[in-house]
Amino acid sequence: MPTVSAHVARTLAQHVDHVFGVMGNGNAWFLDDVERSTAARFTAVRHEAGGVVAADAYFRASGRIAAATVTYGAGFTNTLTALAEAAQARVPLVLLAGDEPTSGPRPWDVDQIALAAAVGARTYTVGRADAAATTVIAVEHSLTYRVPVVLAIPYDVAALEAGDVPPAPDPVLPAPMSPVGPFDAAAITDLARALAGAERPLLLAGRGAWLAGAGQVLGELADATGALTATTALGRGVFPDARYDLGVAGGFGAEGAMSLVREADVAVVVGASLNQFTMRFGELFSPGTRVVQVDVAPAATHRHVGGFVRGDAALVAGALVAELRELGAAPSGWRESVDVTAARAYDVGPADGVAGDGRLDPRTVAHRLGALLPDDRVVVSDGGHFIGWANMYWPVASPDRMMMVGTAYQSIGLGFPSVAGAAAARPDSAVVLTTGDGGGLMALADLETAVRTAGGRGIAVVWNDAVYGAEVHVYGRQGLAEEPMRIPETDFAALAAAVGAEGVVVRSLADLDRLASWAHEPVDRRRFLMLDCRVSPTVVAPYQEEILRVNRTR
Repeated sequence: MPTVSAHVARTLAQHVDHVFGVMGNGNAWFLDDVERSTAARFTAVRHEAGGVVAADAYFRASGRIAAATVTYGAGFTNTLTALAEAAQARVPLVLLAGDEPTSGPRPWDVDQIALAAAVGARTYTVGRADAAATTVIAVEHSLTYRVPVVLAIPYDVAALEAGDVPPAPDPVLPAPMSPVGPFDAAAITDLARALAGAERPLLLAGRGAWLAGAGQVLGELADATGALTATTALGRGVFPDARYDLGVAGGFGAEGAMSLVREADVAVVVGASLNQFTMRFGELFSPGTRVVQVDVAPAATHRHVGGFVRGDAALVAGALVAELRELGAAPSGWRESVDVTAARAYDVGPADGVAGDGRLDPRTVAHRLGALLPDDRVVVSDGGHFIGWANMYWPVASPDRMMMVGTAYQSIGLGFPSVAGAAAARPDSAVVLTTGDGGGLMALADLETAVRTAGGRGIAVVWNDAVYGAEVHVYGRQGLAEEPMRIPETDFAALAAAVGAEGVVVRSLADLDRLASWAHEPVDRRRFLMLDCRVSPTVVAPYQEEILRVNRTR
C-alpha cells in the first residue's frame, strides 16, 4: 500500500522530472518511491545546499521546475543560503524536506517553517489524507509567484499507509499579464509615438523578457524603430540580431557601448529590474533620456524611470510593434550610423598575458578562453570579484546559457553544485563553471558532484589569485588588515584529479592550449577539465572600480 511519502513522490513526479539532494532519515521513504515508482531522475549531491543550488540552476537552464530534497534539522538548515538565493532571484523550485513529528518537536528539531519564511519561502506541510493535493498546491504556488517553496513531511507520517494515490488536478497558473483598459492603451500609444519620433532609440531587456518569451518580438521592435539594443547580465542573448547589440549594460559593459547608451533620447526597459549595478549607480542614462519601463511589477523600480507600462513583455512589445505600423513609423537609422563592434570591445590586457607581478592578467586569460571554449557552452558562475570576466569576454547564445547562482543574495560558494543542475538540464551542451578560489574552496563538497554529473562535457575555470578579491580591493584600499582576506594558494588541479577530473595548472597562455585539444576529443573519451588559472590579484575588474568610486563619494 502506498505511503504518504509515495503520494508526494508520485504527485510531484507529474510536474518535475529531476530531483537533487542528499538522503537522510526525514526523506528516505520519499526517495525510495522516487527511485522505485516514478520517472523522475534523482541526482545525489554531497552537501544539502547543493541540492537547492542544482534545482535552481536546472530551472534557469531549462525553464522547467525541479525539486531538491533534504532531511530535517541540520539537513534543512544547511540549505538556507541557497534557499535565500532562489527566493531573491525569483526561481521556482520545490524543496522536499523532512520535518518534526506531528506530536511536537524533539530535542534536535528547530522551527523550520519560521526559518524558511525568514528567507522568503512558504512551507506546505502534508498530512495522511491530503498529501497529493498539498503537493499540487505547493507546485502551483511556486510557479505562480516564481519563488521556492518547502514541502514538508512530518517524520511520524512519512511511512504511514495512505491508500491509492488519488488523481490530482494540474496546477492552475495565471495567464500572461495583458495591458488592458484605456490607461494602458494610452500609455502604449504614447510610447509608440515617442519611439516613432526618437532619433536615438534604445531597447534594454532583462531576464524577465526572456522568461516571457519576448525575444523574437523585441527583435521586431528593434527593427521597426532602428534601435540599438542592450541587456542586463542575466538577459544576454535575448535579442535575435547581435549586430546592433551593445552587450551588457552597467558595470560589465564596455565603455564605448555605455557612452552610446547615454546618447539615447528614448530608452525602453523591458523585463529588467534596473538594480544598482545595471544602472551604474544611477549613471547609465543621461538626464535627458526619456526612460520607460515595461514590467509586471506593480510600479517602476527605479527613480530615473519617467514612464511605466505594466504588462507581459511579449504582449506589450507586440502592441508597440502594431502601433508603430499604424503610425507608419520608419526606423531611426541610428544603429546603422555607429560602429557597434568597436563600441563593445573590451581591453584584453597585455599580449603575453602577464601582469606586473608576474602572474597572469585575468583579462587576457578570459579573452583567450572566450575563443577556445565550445560554442554550445552553458556558463554557470559562482560569486566573487571575478564575475565580470565571463560576462565581458564569453558570449552566450541566450539567457538560459548564463547562470549566476548566488549573485542575487551576494553569496559565494554555490558554483560547483550549479554544474549538476545545468548538466541535467542541457545534456548535449558543454557546461563551463567560472569560480574563484575562495568560493571554490567553500563549495568543495560538490566538486565530486560536478565531475560526476558533467563528465567529459564539463569545464571549471578557477580564478586562483590567493585572495578574496572583492574584500582586498574594497577594504584593503582603506587600510584594513589584509591577512584575513588572503588564501594560501591551493592546487585545484590536484583536487580535481583526486575525484577523477583532469587538472591543468595555467601559468601561461600556452597552458590554455590543452583546452583547445580537449575540445576536439570525443566527449566519451575525455574527462572533466579543471583549469587552475594562477591570475594576478592586482588587476581590478571595471565593475569593481565603479563600486569603489561610488563608495568614495558617499
